[in-house]
Amino acid sequence: MASTDPYIGREILNGQFKLEKKIGTGGMGAVYRAHQPEMNRPVAVKILHAKLKNRKDLVSRFRREARAMSHLTHPNTVKVMMYGELDDGELYIVMEYLEGKNLNQVVRREGPLAPERAVPILMQVCGALEEAHQLGIVHRDLKPENIFLTNSGGLTDFAKVLDFGLAKVTERELRPGSVMLTQEGMVFGTPEFMSPEQAQGQTLDRRSDIYSLAVILYEALTGKLPFDARSSMEYIQLHVAKPPIPLDERIPGKTFPSGLGSALAKAMSKNPAHRHASAASFAESLRPFAPRGFVVDIPTPARQASDPPPSSRRAAQARHDSEGPTEPQRALEHTMDHPDTVDEPIELPTGSSVSSQTLVMVAIASLVLGVVATVAAVKLGLLG
Repeated sequence: MASTDPYIGREILNGQFKLEKKIGTGGMGAVYRAHQPEMNRPVAVKILHAKLKNRKDLVSRFRREARAMSHLTHPNTVKVMMYGELDDGELYIVMEYLEGKNLNQVVRREGPLAPERAVPILMQVCGALEEAHQLGIVHRDLKPENIFLTNSGGLTDFAKVLDFGLAKVTERELRPGSVMLTQEGMVFGTPEFMSPEQAQGQTLDRRSDIYSLAVILYEALTGKLPFDARSSMEYIQLHVAKPPIPLDERIPGKTFPSGLGSALAKAMSKNPAHRHASAASFAESLRPFAPRGFVVDIPTPARQASDPPPSSRRAAQARHDSEGPTEPQRALEHTMDHPDTVDEPIELPTGSSVSSQTLVMVAIASLVLGVVATVAAVKLGLLG
């Protein structure tokens, strides 16, 4: 029976690609395997559903996925070759073609993975996310289906991060006229894997992705999620209000390497300030549980333009060594030596907020009380 899909057999972009077979579909669009005659290679082409072409919000989301992914070059991120608009107005993304299975399929078919297999997969994902985070891109929809396992250069379980369709991109990365889809108060993502702050519609940063990564690794190791829930809404509530079931208690009779549960528990802290501060830091916490000699590509932060040159730093260090650090310097050095250390914000009851005016009034009141206390102390000293 002939296919009824109008895209199969179609040539696009002046014959550069010929669509051969549909290999996936979702709410936003369909993905096709295509042949690129000039390079004699298969590629994957994602096309926005025709019925969605007039939805400005979804078109903007599709464009931002392409734009976000086109900036990423990490080997563990799926490579985007080109993107744009076809003659009839339909949007497309041309990506590298991958053969293999996503992490969800692997766990469902093979069962829970051993730590020495699961940990290297997630460390590779950390490397891909570290690059994205350094460019101001937060994925926001990490789940096992978006981690694809393939073979590359003789390596098995080579991870590729897919689908940045919900990515939060800094405004400078957006084209003029793009719609900001990630407004505060709106909830996007997959309930089983979203962070507490994402479940509450709060502003997100890289630490939200780290929470999702920890949930993914937890499921890969146990075949279960860190909560027992019967609905998406219940998962959201548990992410916000309940601590996860400890890793060593999830499967009766099964234990894991000492320290692995603690690394996951930290990454799944309700308070983002208590989590690993970066994907690189999370990967480093997992390194003891990876096979000996395993190497992963973790990007290092580039030196900022405002950083002093090395010679200035050496001179400043010499002065510091001779004079000794002040108390503020000691505090700063502690933070630099412990990159996961983040000042803890004051926790407020759920749903409450404090305005900037209120904070200013509190600060002024504290200052006045301090002055009064000082004066009183001086007078008591004089009287004594």
